[in-house]
Amino acid sequence: MEHSAAELALSKSVLVAVVLAPLFGAILAGLFGRRIGRAGAHTVTILGVAVSCALSIYTLWQLAGQGAAPFNENLYTFFQVGGYEAHVGFMVDKLTAMMMVVVTFVSLLVHIYTIGYMHEDPGYQRFFSYISLFTFSMLMLVMSNNFLQLFFGWEAVGLVSYLLIGFWFKRPSAIFANLKAFLVNRVGDFGFLLGIAGVLMYFDTLDYATVFANASSTLPGLSIEIFSGRPWDVATVICICLFIGAMGKSAQVPLHVWLPDSMEGPTPISALIHAATMVTAGIFMVARMSPLFELSETALQFVLFIGATTAFFTGLIGIVQNDIKRVVAYSTLSQLGYMTVALGVSAYSAAVYHLMTHAFFKALLFLAAGSVIIGMHHEQDMRKMGGLRKYMPVTFWTSLIGTLALVGTPFFSGFYSKDTIIEAAKFNAQDGGWVATYGYWAVLLGAFVTSFYSFRLLYLTFFGEERFRHAEAHGHEAHDDHAHDGHAHDDHAHDAHDDHGHGHGPHVPHESPWVVTLPLILLAIPSIFVGLFTVGPMLFGTDMSGHHEQLPFFLGAIEVSAINDVMAALKAELWHGWWKFGLHGFMAPAFWLAFGGFALATLMYIVKPQLPAKFAAFPPFKLAARVLNNKYGMDDLWIGGFAGGGVLAGKVARKHDEVVIDGVIVNGSARIVDLFSGLLRKSQSGYLYHYAFAMILGLIACLAVLINFWR
Repeated sequence: MEHSAAELALSKSVLVAVVLAPLFGAILAGLFGRRIGRAGAHTVTILGVAVSCALSIYTLWQLAGQGAAPFNENLYTFFQVGGYEAHVGFMVDKLTAMMMVVVTFVSLLVHIYTIGYMHEDPGYQRFFSYISLFTFSMLMLVMSNNFLQLFFGWEAVGLVSYLLIGFWFKRPSAIFANLKAFLVNRVGDFGFLLGIAGVLMYFDTLDYATVFANASSTLPGLSIEIFSGRPWDVATVICICLFIGAMGKSAQVPLHVWLPDSMEGPTPISALIHAATMVTAGIFMVARMSPLFELSETALQFVLFIGATTAFFTGLIGIVQNDIKRVVAYSTLSQLGYMTVALGVSAYSAAVYHLMTHAFFKALLFLAAGSVIIGMHHEQDMRKMGGLRKYMPVTFWTSLIGTLALVGTPFFSGFYSKDTIIEAAKFNAQDGGWVATYGYWAVLLGAFVTSFYSFRLLYLTFFGEERFRHAEAHGHEAHDDHAHDGHAHDDHAHDAHDDHGHGHGPHVPHESPWVVTLPLILLAIPSIFVGLFTVGPMLFGTDMSGHHEQLPFFLGAIEVSAINDVMAALKAELWHGWWKFGLHGFMAPAFWLAFGGFALATLMYIVKPQLPAKFAAFPPFKLAARVLNNKYGMDDLWIGGFAGGGVLAGKVARKHDEVVIDGVIVNGSARIVDLFSGLLRKSQSGYLYHYAFAMILGLIACLAVLINFWR
């Protein structure tokens, strides 16, 4: 059956509804929360996000299944200044539609999960308003068709993230965490704003389509002297500035320090913002800007180096963490590094594909961690858990699925995306320099690290001795020490304490309610199967079997120069369908390194659980653990250097204001006027002979000057 042109066109009203439905729910829950109550707040926000999710899936189906043309249209003129017009508009192609589905689907499940997790919190309606507002902001970011609207969405998700990290604003650690996130992201956003300014300077427009169409004819050969006598390639400057923005938002070294501390917020936002959506905004942005990044090999090398460093070294920190949410947080940092490495080797499609698969299994792991926290009455220290699989079977099995996907087990969704990135980095290293080689070994060895800390988390939480019984033997001591290493428990923990019988008998872990476990099951399904069905069409332009050619999924959305097209090379060498690709994974070095991490974790935490203590006492490992626990000193650098330098600069400015501005200029000038006016006032005696004497002295002085002048 043939479709008419009208049937193949995306509906403007549908796209507007996708964006506005979550905003409508956020406004109702935020402004009228007391009137509509708790049930009303979660009903309107879930309904809004559900409508947005359904319409997003419909949009993706139209583009991918029905051959609809991409949508690019301005809907509203925001302002006009001189010859420049700022518009609100949408660019919706397959890249955008894929992001819309990921954002709204994960958000919908997090909304449902929140009913169970936050049911006792006094800020229930406010929380639903915030997460619905976040969904609106993220949709505005990914659907924008110009840099200005992109920046609006960029800052809006940052604002809502700030509000959610500090949601429990009476807790000092939460306030410190959201201020830290705010300050670090200001550094990244400053670079991002400079990049946008560079685009406007050289293209006289911020419209995506115009900039991308003219990039290859405008930027090559242009240079700018940032420092006198040292010309820089304009494309390199613009791309690096834009990527600095991505470093902040997507938590890349050294702008990564805010993300682990953001775990101070409620667990649902850890899944929504800091695993599946907001932190991937930088990855999406660089992929969207591929026509610009392809013009600068230097910028791509910079992206590759930063991504490789993040993938390996932040993953190492996860090995020594004992807070269950923080282990998953450092895993997120490492996986974002993998995506960035893919961007650096021009495998943009692999980066956004890993973004998609990672969103499912990492949101699953975060929500499963939240389920464990609920079951353990808001305990987060894994050393006080153990043996939970018989008490929380649904949480255990879904956690196992998420873990297998994360470590890249063949045939799981994470394998297809992660292994493709490793293979792309390997291919890039064959002809590249030391940065390319460094990038490959970082992501390859990262497979071992990821596997080790993932199974360590699984074993400490669900296997072995039921250590929570030892904690109970100390009465309320375990309850009061929820916040190991300084991380306070949730504000509503005391309510849960009463409801679950703290102080009235042993702490018996329990499975979470269905509003918590249902999202886990719904996330576990794509964590297993989404890779099987999508890897061929989305990465290699074939059907699942690999036998029938199709148009590249991201055709028109992502541009790669022929010399950098690593995905085409991988297709020719490795791709023969999802089944053979999975079988090939069993022979790849990444699988055996991951198996090594699994084996070591099994030995240390199941077979011989006394080994970790022995390793910790061994001087080289003790030193390494100290370095990792100190997070390579990066927190000290930011707090003592950047934040401390800002405080010092503020104190100097304050002292300058007091001494120079107030003391000398303002008060000093007043004192001088007062002094001269006092002298002048004393000279006005009222006696005639005083004035006559002054006139004679003045006349003598004038004569002296004249005589001296005429000589």
